[in-house]
Amino acid sequence: MNEFIAARWQDILFRSYQHASLVIQSVAVALVIALIIAIFVAQRPRGAAIANALTSIGLTLPSLALLGLAIPLFGIGTIPSVALVVFYAVLPILRNAIVGLHNVSDDVIESARGQGMSSTAILFRIRLPLAWPVIMTGIRVSTQMSMGVAAIAAYALGPGLGGYIYSGLSQIGGTNALNFTLVGTIGVVIIALIVDAILDGIQKLTTPKGI
Repeated sequence: MNEFIAARWQDILFRSYQHASLVIQSVAVALVIALIIAIFVAQRPRGAAIANALTSIGLTLPSLALLGLAIPLFGIGTIPSVALVVFYAVLPILRNAIVGLHNVSDDVIESARGQGMSSTAILFRIRLPLAWPVIMTGIRVSTQMSMGVAAIAAYALGPGLGGYIYSGLSQIGGTNALNFTLVGTIGVVIIALIVDAILDGIQKLTTPKGI
């Protein structure tokens, strides 16, 4: 194992960077999409129910099967990988965003309106800050899930450590099959732990005091 890592440490670091970059950028895109949808449906019970139902259905879909559908549409490489990760990343964030926005007290909103605040000001100064801890929980769950999805995306020749995992599985019985698989798997776990620790710090820094 040590010799394997020593011979490939630059490639391992580069793939680790690719994996983290794919997940972080995809989750950022998913956050924007999820917030737009959540803001639109949170105050509409029927819309919120439909959105929650769709997220439940989406989470049951096998990621490898969806990747197989994405390849004919987007080809192979980065694009289908990003599309797959963004799709799954949206689901936990959207569900939590709807819950967080829906649970903001009507009395607080009415009080803000009584003080002359516009709907936009209420959204950005009241509703989103109060819902932010719940939204951040969704972001953290989404990020952890996306780490595994990004590894599966390597099946479409996407970037990241998933390529090592697939190389190991395709060479079962070979000299470095176990090394490829272990390095890829352990690398994904380490990246997931580091990113989650960073998100935990961001959550503490961005959550308004008193919430």
